[in-house]
Amino acid sequence: MTEAPSRRGKVIIAPDVLLTIAKLSALGVPGVARTSPIPGGVNRLFQRGLGDGVRIEVKDQAVAVELHLIVQHDTNVRDVSRAVQAEVARAIQEMVGMTVLNVDVHIDDVAFPGGDEA
Repeated sequence: MTEAPSRRGKVIIAPDVLLTIAKLSALGVPGVARTSPIPGGVNRLFQRGLGDGVRIEVKDQAVAVELHLIVQHDTNVRDVSRAVQAEVARAIQEMVGMTVLNVDVHIDDVAFPGGDEA
């Protein structure tokens, strides 16, 4: 008995999928209040996800993630940042099978109760 060779096609993952996975994974970590828009110049108007606080770069089937977050006032910033890094890397690796090069977390602000939700 000989088995027929298996034919495999290509799997293409839209960048928006990676953005969504990274954003939802980060927001699911206790202590993260919300994302913050990525600061930038004119070029940011033409790039996806920057208003959502997430930047994704794909290099040779590997992913680099940059997150801009606002954390809750009663959390340890270092612990929350490390938990976000671990959770985002795990989610991308498990959901799409891509290698994660790095997850850079920028804490842009701290949210206080009754503060401005803009």
